[in-house]
Amino acid sequence: MKIFEITENKKSYLALLLLADEQEDMIDRYIDDGRMYVLDDDGVKCVCVVTDEGNGILEIKNIATAPDAQRKGYAKTMIDFIIQNYRDQFHVLQVGTGDSPLTIPFYEKCGFVRSHIVPNFFTDNYDHPIYECGVRLVDMIYLQRKL
Repeated sequence: MKIFEITENKKSYLALLLLADEQEDMIDRYIDDGRMYVLDDDGVKCVCVVTDEGNGILEIKNIATAPDAQRKGYAKTMIDFIIQNYRDQFHVLQVGTGDSPLTIPFYEKCGFVRSHIVPNFFTDNYDHPIYECGVRLVDMIYLQRKL
């Protein structure tokens, strides 16, 4: 297994990125400015894009695992990699996600705690309703973890 940075042709991973952020123009807002990493384990299993939000905050903008590789620890391995590689440059790692029974418990298991909410983020920024596990996503829930 290896994790490496992608600096060119980031859009070639669009199909995987769309699993975590299903509207391409939203991905376009951060893909060029973000640093992208791919976890390869006999094929691409996970991708992650992080951005410098200023004030010592690094944000996970997108983390997605290939459907056939989910629930095998790849996303946790990617988060651990991000923490190890950025702990000397940032004090906080944060992630924004919908209020979903899939994602919130995963991040909490990875040591994140709820920080703040951006009301109506999904209804204001996406051109269609977003559902996860049968729940319509409305607000962006931010979780943070000290590095």
